[in-house]
Amino acid sequence: MDWHDSLEKYRAIVEMAGVELKGKTVPYTSDNGHMFSQLNKDGEIGIRLSNEDGKAFMEKYGAEKFMSYGATMRGYVKIPEELMDQTELVSKYLKSGHEYVLSLEPK
Repeated sequence: MDWHDSLEKYRAIVEMAGVELKGKTVPYTSDNGHMFSQLNKDGEIGIRLSNEDGKAFMEKYGAEKFMSYGATMRGYVKIPEELMDQTELVSKYLKSGHEYVLSLEPK
């Protein structure tokens, strides 16, 4: 998928989740000093979830761990390409990731 198409899908997901999109070259969301989603240079969306939610997401959707710039992002799941058009569904997971980082100690 083209990076710009992925960016438009990511923007729609972020908007539906009601959170702020940050970053110009590497779009991401963060709160409480913690990043909870990102669009990598390959046009893949990663969402940070609790260990329990991340494991359940990976099992339910056959998702993989999210990688960005050659590094595995700990606590992140990669949104499978077949879910990228399911804005409402993915935005619910993004909201869950937001709630998770709000539960963490602020940085």
